[in-house]
Amino acid sequence: MIDLYTFTTPNGRKASIMLEEVDLPYQVHVIDITKGDQFSPDFVAINPNSKIPAIVDPDIPITVFESGAILIYLAEKTGAFMPSDQVGRYQVLEWLMFQMASVGPMFGQLNHFKKYAPEKIPYAIERYEKETLRLYGVLDRQLAQHEYLCGDYTIADIATFPWVAAYEFQGLTLDEHLNLKRWFDAIAQRPAVQKGMNVPEQK
Repeated sequence: MIDLYTFTTPNGRKASIMLEEVDLPYQVHVIDITKGDQFSPDFVAINPNSKIPAIVDPDIPITVFESGAILIYLAEKTGAFMPSDQVGRYQVLEWLMFQMASVGPMFGQLNHFKKYAPEKIPYAIERYEKETLRLYGVLDRQLAQHEYLCGDYTIADIATFPWVAAYEFQGLTLDEHLNLKRWFDAIAQRPAVQKGMNVPEQK
């Protein structure tokens, strides 16, 4: 059984969605980042960078941190949601890296400055909202040509969905990006996604 160390963030939800999609048994260990659990010696031994999520697979045994690496590991372990041909594989890796390098950091900064910063800084909010909307456009254009980001449903979609799911929290809408909205609505209906988005369980 895989041990999943996670919390209620978009990055954490990537791992739980993937585990639900591939139907691997896993045990949830809540790392409450609002209480500083991520800095405990036990967790730092799993992830030296003190970030969630992380997994431990005792079958190997192996520890994997960084959400993108976890998705790749689970895809390779199960043979699911990653093309076997070289061209298809690298297209998925491109869009996975796009999420890791652009979508996550930019959407995350918008979340911070719009919702959590003690001082509302108009320049920062405008900068990150503008960049978030630009990235919506990039996704929308790709999805105008494909049902999912790389044609079939893959780890690139799993990585990106939880970040796009924050649009209402950010005070944004998908109504001007209809291809993105269609993609979002389709993925939101997947039972594994619904279960994974509720890990750790919301009370």
